[in-house]
Amino acid sequence: MAVYSLITSATVPKSSSFYPKPPTNSNFTLFKSTPFLRRNPNFKLFPISSHLLQNPNENVSSKFFIDKDLSSFKDSLFILCTSLALSFSLYLTDVDPALAFVVTSPRKLQTDELATVRLFQENTPSVVYITNLAVRQDAFTLDVLEVPQGSGSGFVWDKDGHIVTNYHVIRGASDLRVTLADQSTFEAKVVGFDQDKDVAVLSVDAPKEKLRPIPVGVSADLLVGQKVFAIGNPFGLDHTLTTGVISGLRREISSAATGRPIQDVIQTDAAINPGNSGGPLLDSSGSLIGINTAIYSPSGASSGVGFSIPVDTVGGIVDQLVKFGKVTRPILGIKFAPDQSVEQLGVSGVLVLDAPPNGPAGKAGLLATKRDSYGRLILGDIITSVNGKKVSNGSDLYRILDQCNVGDEVTVEVLRGDHKEKIPVVLEPKADET
Repeated sequence: MAVYSLITSATVPKSSSFYPKPPTNSNFTLFKSTPFLRRNPNFKLFPISSHLLQNPNENVSSKFFIDKDLSSFKDSLFILCTSLALSFSLYLTDVDPALAFVVTSPRKLQTDELATVRLFQENTPSVVYITNLAVRQDAFTLDVLEVPQGSGSGFVWDKDGHIVTNYHVIRGASDLRVTLADQSTFEAKVVGFDQDKDVAVLSVDAPKEKLRPIPVGVSADLLVGQKVFAIGNPFGLDHTLTTGVISGLRREISSAATGRPIQDVIQTDAAINPGNSGGPLLDSSGSLIGINTAIYSPSGASSGVGFSIPVDTVGGIVDQLVKFGKVTRPILGIKFAPDQSVEQLGVSGVLVLDAPPNGPAGKAGLLATKRDSYGRLILGDIITSVNGKKVSNGSDLYRILDQCNVGDEVTVEVLRGDHKEKIPVVLEPKADET
């Protein structure tokens, strides 16, 4: 590191070629605020020579001209000492001399940046980290241990300690732990879940002052192109914010648990990675508009296509789970063939593979697919419409049933053999939800 000081009007011996020849006019001004260095506008910086310091007996004269009538040994000694002190301080602190006097200007943010920072700071206390624990037995000691088998995100729904997340985040857990934004951790209990829509509600016994409910918005009036923000804990990291826009609306994905389609899903290009599941998707005002639940990516990492369950769907499910601990969704009580199999038959509709006699369809008389005494396959009824609405595949059937309630009587039109029949069916809830 080169060490510099302020030395002026120094006559350097001819044997020292290290220094440039000082100017004949050596009058200078260091700073305007220095009283005795005020008048002369020129000054030069010269490195301090180790030869000069180690050989004080050589013919070296140091003259400091402040004014023609002011020249004293005290002034020159003062400046030399100050220069040495500054040089050694730079050397000891290992600071680049060029940066020694650099003053960092205050950080200035644009209006949109300030809004994003404020949104993250205000909503982070509402986002939680969920750890999914499972019971495992050690192969050598046979001890039973609880080990983490997954993690995800969630958010505080109300002051009563209800936490909302995805069902696939808590699936298969023997124990659950929720970590709040202040790093306090609480045991969580499952209030209820909806496998078909991939929504779950947990409950924690945390002080009310630690719970910050997230502001709930509306998803019915969303527009493609509006800015959105996703907060979560991807890959187990602490709270992370990603931004993007709504890149599509009214998408349809399948539930990770049951395969039942979820309609009206929000598509966004905000980065959603493993661990973001269950976290909130916010609009520019900081209001909840969806739950981040899935990504479209062969590699499992964010590819710019993420999906969120709209808050209008989530709100009704959470209300039922909090009140009743379950969601009463109507079913026909059938098992149907994959859509590809029906297409190979050259027909359009849903082929009934099984209709248990104690289910709604079985009670109404729908026929299931079976084999005769010779092993030949006899096709069952093919559902072509429900309440006059065309059914081309399984997604159409689910979509129609989602608009119905338990106890409703629907008219199911089926293709039986070479003719069509209309059969009234009374919808019932799932057997495990009664």
